[in-house]
Amino acid sequence: MNSQAIRAQYHFRRSPQGLLAWDVRRLVELSKHFTHEQVALSDMRELDESYWYDHEDQPPTCRSITDHMALVEAADLQYPIILCAEGRVMDGMHRVCKALLLGETHISGVRFTETPKPDHIGRQ
Repeated sequence: MNSQAIRAQYHFRRSPQGLLAWDVRRLVELSKHFTHEQVALSDMRELDESYWYDHEDQPPTCRSITDHMALVEAADLQYPIILCAEGRVMDGMHRVCKALLLGETHISGVRFTETPKPDHIGRQ
């Protein structure tokens, strides 16, 4: 997939230095030649964590949950999810949720051997 065809989006993580942000289009470019692996959904810790709402100041609302539901419905499972070196999701959580809803046990993914440096540190 052409990374420029992807909507602008970021992966966020909290850290002692402040909020870390990775441009998902850059992650797609960096990982596009990685070997795909089958990742067990049972190993996805994010499924049991506050994933989309852990960095937002507002609690989840029915409207924001519905927005995510629409993204899950539109998610295309032909594209692999992207994992950091520790196996955490950096891109593809909507695809993970779709696979879970469809009763899948695994999803295609690529994994960094070394997590790339974030594009932004300490900025929202």
